Amino acid sequence: MAAPPRTARSTDAVRARTTTPRRRPRNDLWLALVFIAPASIGFVVFLLWPTIRGIYLSFTTYNLLTPPVFTGLQNYERLVQDSIFWNSMAVTVEYVVLNIGFQTVLALFIAVMMHRLTQSTFVRGIVLAPYLVSNVVAALIWLWILDTQLGIGNEVLSAIGVGRIPFLQSDVWGIPTIAFINVWRNVGYTALLIFAGLQALPESVYEAGRIDGASEWKMFWRITVPLLRPILSLVLIITIIGSFQVFDTVAITTQGGPANATNVVQNYIYNLAFGRFQFGYASAVSVALLIVLSIITFVQYRLSRSGESDLD
Repeated sequence: MAAPPRTARSTDAVRARTTTPRRRPRNDLWLALVFIAPASIGFVVFLLWPTIRGIYLSFTTYNLLTPPVFTGLQNYERLVQDSIFWNSMAVTVEYVVLNIGFQTVLALFIAVMMHRLTQSTFVRGIVLAPYLVSNVVAALIWLWILDTQLGIGNEVLSAIGVGRIPFLQSDVWGIPTIAFINVWRNVGYTALLIFAGLQALPESVYEAGRIDGASEWKMFWRITVPLLRPILSLVLIITIIGSFQVFDTVAITTQGGPANATNVVQNYIYNLAFGRFQFGYASAVSVALLIVLSIITFVQYRLSRSGESDLD
């Protein structure tokens, strides 16, 4: 039997494709909503609603025992004249400068050393180990080590002839010691963030620098640091926000003393709310801290051009 002409077969294939019903594109909107619902509910319940209620309470007098009484800007007028608040803000800024300065420089050094010398998973685990310790446990450990009378740290200083130093009982050493404790705990995490950024940098840029005769130090300042600008900006924003919210270490080690020398803003807010039951005024201080952090983050984001990269 003769085979049907090719034109006939082509016509039949086209007719079959046109008569076959097309599958409608699947609508994944509801599936996506199901997946993001838990995170969205958590965001609304634990972040958005407390923020809105806190802003409302900042305009009231509230002590948990009676309903809130609207007082307008009275809490903010008190805030402007509150010397303890301004002292706590100055103490917090001092802590932030020390913590950010030492932590960023040390984390950048550790990240570059890991990138240049070794990329061992074991080494990364050692670097990250202090971060796995909770703030409370880390504060308790260093409270014991730096105790003036029985601490092993002061025992060593006394043995080598330096003498005992009241690290956590002194208005001079208090904030630097708290900054040191948090640098010890968080520097590994910060270093791993920078290390991840270093791994994303193209090796061809460094090869071109070596061909041009650039030293390792020059390549670090002319290549590594500029290309790491987006990562460094992210690290600085995260660490600045976290530093302004320091509380656990202070609450465990110094409780804000001596004489408010370590009374950071978060500790002051806690004492106002749960020590004096002045929840309205504590909310006003919290809103002031929120505004300060928002301004700092915005200015830093714009000045650092964190949305740009020299690789583009």
